Amino acid sequence: MLKHIVMWKLKEQAEGNTNIKNALFMKEMLETLKNSIPEIGMIEVGININSSAVAYDVVLYSEFKNEEAFKIYQDHPEHLKVAEFVGKINEGRVVVDYLD
Repeated sequence: MLKHIVMWKLKEQAEGNTNIKNALFMKEMLETLKNSIPEIGMIEVGININSSAVAYDVVLYSEFKNEEAFKIYQDHPEHLKVAEFVGKINEGRVVVDYLD
């Protein structure tokens, strides 16, 4: 199983919205991917409640059967649409992918 974890710091303002509004929209968009990409085994998106300056704003945890399923997800047109939006609203990103 491949586990994919991503955290983002969002811009205070982007695409005409505050960072919290973008975080909520981003969460909805990411969770909806489960409906159109069958390779997603599990997906969970959280919005940060920690006020620390080093905390990230949004976290994604997802699981895939294997690396091939993960590659299909990464290249899927619906994922690419979400990634385009996220690219416009974030100012920092960290990622970890590992096999379990």
